[in-house]
Amino acid sequence: MKKHDIVIIGGGAGGLAAAQGASAPHLDVLLLEKDARLGGILNQCIHTGFGLQHYKEELTGPEYAQRAIRELEGLPITIKTNTTVIAIEKTTDFTITYTNESEGETTIRATACILTTGSFERTRGAIKLPGTRPKGIITAGSAQRYLNIDGYLVGKNIFILGSGDIGLIMARRLTLEGAQVLGVAEILPHASGLTRNIVQCLHDYDIPLYLSHTVTDIRGAGQLRGITISEVDANFQKKPHTEKHFEVDTLMLSVGLIPDITAFNGLSFAKDNRTNGALVNQTFETSLEGLFAAGNALHIHDLVDDVSAESLLAGKHAKAYLENKNQKAASHIDVLVDEHINYCLPQRIQCTQDTDPITFSLRVKAKHEKATLKIMQGDKVLMTRKRQHLAPAEMERITFKNVDRLDDQTPLSLKLEVS
Repeated sequence: MKKHDIVIIGGGAGGLAAAQGASAPHLDVLLLEKDARLGGILNQCIHTGFGLQHYKEELTGPEYAQRAIRELEGLPITIKTNTTVIAIEKTTDFTITYTNESEGETTIRATACILTTGSFERTRGAIKLPGTRPKGIITAGSAQRYLNIDGYLVGKNIFILGSGDIGLIMARRLTLEGAQVLGVAEILPHASGLTRNIVQCLHDYDIPLYLSHTVTDIRGAGQLRGITISEVDANFQKKPHTEKHFEVDTLMLSVGLIPDITAFNGLSFAKDNRTNGALVNQTFETSLEGLFAAGNALHIHDLVDDVSAESLLAGKHAKAYLENKNQKAASHIDVLVDEHINYCLPQRIQCTQDTDPITFSLRVKAKHEKATLKIMQGDKVLMTRKRQHLAPAEMERITFKNVDRLDDQTPLSLKLEVS
């Protein structure tokens, strides 16, 4: 059985960056990707807006993917595409079984493993839509692939449920291709996507956005004929006499993404029910020694640039783990958040004397025009930062430098004081 130092599962933006970070002349690094080509979801995102942070240049999704792929050229990395991981176990090392056409079913070992498998879309079943089950109900990512890769327009009269970024971008794309997008309904009182996408994809094309609304009926036998949306209250219960009816042939769902960690179901590691991903420390290592996670497989990002930056660090940390594997493990403290914050990563801190600065990534629960973000340990305020225009759809970050001064017994707390 062949042994590798690091195996990276997933060859999208996260996996490509993790491979770059993990690469070293003395290490055997293997990247496994289930699709025929690298790049993941980027290959079907033909709009611009990628790379402004990571490459300091505006790129389309395929251009961003090719830039990341080229960065691996000449590095000592083995890449296998059309390769699906079917089982992972952990004893002393990781035992990984995969299958592809040329090798059949193959089992290998790895000292460290990085999970960069991206995410999957919530479907109709996940949100329990009422009504009949006709053809014409599709997720936004699938509709994007059909149009941008296969050249197939999924419908002519379309309504979108959910204001996630892929759905917003598809509202514009479908309109430009001649479809009529009748509206977007969002069950929350605020949009889920980035503000720039609300403006550029809805407002600029006069597509109405119905906040605090959801689909309450679906009509059609073999084919979707129409939907009804209704306003909801603060408890997401339907308000009477608020129905709005639309005749449509397609209902497109843009109701959120979930980190894809299904390949690791056989492993035992702590998970965060707020992110639906793994619980990690500041090195992106999970509670299972040697297992790292990054990108959308860890938590859902706004920008692919951030996926690349985070995954690059995860690869570097996995490499450092191998180089320091025999050192005694450091103690950990938990990271807690208050009632205004939905979640924060990392969820725990590894306490060492030479720890690098830690960047906390967090999402707030509601919009705030002004707020103060505090990092505290017990009653002691360690850091304070003013923030403006906070929104759940946009990730906030705060970097803490004095990690070596932390008390290794007391949890760290992030608090948001709303003005």
